[in-house]
Amino acid sequence: MLLTRKAEFSASHICRQPALSEEQNRELYGMAANPNGHGHNYVVEVTIDGAVDPLTGMVFDLKKLKDILSREVVEPFDHRHLNYEVPPFDRVVPTAENVVMEIWKRLEAPLRDAGARLHNVRLFETPDLYVDYAGRE
Repeated sequence: MLLTRKAEFSASHICRQPALSEEQNRELYGMAANPNGHGHNYVVEVTIDGAVDPLTGMVFDLKKLKDILSREVVEPFDHRHLNYEVPPFDRVVPTAENVVMEIWKRLEAPLRDAGARLHNVRLFETPDLYVDYAGRE
């Protein structure tokens, strides 16, 4: 059984590689390379898998899932400039791909410790652009 919880956060970022020239960054990242940054209203969907507990009728306690998601992702990311306020994005380009991998890293152990198995993380950067990550590169 798969169980998915959705959360939202707003954050700004700049996509640029310091080793590249201004022209190379603009060619690679387009408007996302703007030194002033830009923001997104991100939507993250976290999916866990497991068997339905015959006693509770649930795969996992939904309140615990919401609390872990809030503590590990929403609170540290919401209304932040990722490049300046959320490690590791002070040294890693905060593309949607890198952000979703960081979210996975932040959730995997706390969910495992609470008895859940992380299956997938989906991050919408815009309504028509999302990335999925399942813990494998």
